[in-house]
Amino acid sequence: MTDHGGGTNTEPELSDSLKTYGAVLKALREESGLTQEEFALRVRYSAAYVAKIEQGKRFPPADLPARAEEVLGPVALKVLGAAARSLSRRAGLASWFRQWAGIEEEAISLYAYECRAVPGLLQPEDYARAVFERQLPPFTEEQIDSKVAARLERQALLAERPNTAFTFIVEQAVLERRVGGTPVTRTVIDHLLNVGRRTNVEIQIMPLHQEDHCGTDGQLYLAESPGHQWFGYTEGHRSSTLIADPGEVSVLHQRYGKLRSQALDCRATVNLLEQMRGAL
Repeated sequence: MTDHGGGTNTEPELSDSLKTYGAVLKALREESGLTQEEFALRVRYSAAYVAKIEQGKRFPPADLPARAEEVLGPVALKVLGAAARSLSRRAGLASWFRQWAGIEEEAISLYAYECRAVPGLLQPEDYARAVFERQLPPFTEEQIDSKVAARLERQALLAERPNTAFTFIVEQAVLERRVGGTPVTRTVIDHLLNVGRRTNVEIQIMPLHQEDHCGTDGQLYLAESPGHQWFGYTEGHRSSTLIADPGEVSVLHQRYGKLRSQALDCRATVNLLEQMRGAL
């Protein structure tokens, strides 16, 4: 169960073990006299990512203890390693999404193709709420509020990472479906037009009629790490796959490149979105 693209689930909720791990990391960092920003720089993560780990809001990456050892010493490796082994994993929140969430936060390039729903990073609140309200089994109001808040929090990446290149390809059919009704669709289009003005964001619409469409295998995501390693990510019903094999990632790259050439360019996309909004 995940929450990367248009998916219906959310980031790992707070657990005692995650909060404990975060508190241990914070104590070790402060004992060394380092700020979050200083520590983040030395372990090669963003300060925002370190902050979320310390708050118990993000599952720590597997290599964090080793990186911390370089900065905080051998005791940190032992303590964080022991803390990592005690982390509880909530039912339904598999390890592959925690890995992708960390990759997403650190990515210097992030590509997305969606044919199911508006990508999670581009969903305005009303649309996200409409998506969660239509899920089965149904969520409680409290669960919906929590999931919407988590989704909106993730969208801070677009502002927090101005040097990351975000590229989105969205099927026109997703908007024509009008999830949540006409007012929600109008809000979605306005939001896409607004976000698309950011210098680090490109949004392309795949038109309804495209005979050479190569995205028939479904949605896909690609991310480039600060070390210039590429990862792929795909989702299905209540499942997802993180792809690290270079050969498989290369296949996704080829497909994504073709999809970009088949979709409308950014200017044509703006024109189409404005036309669609005017017709609502």
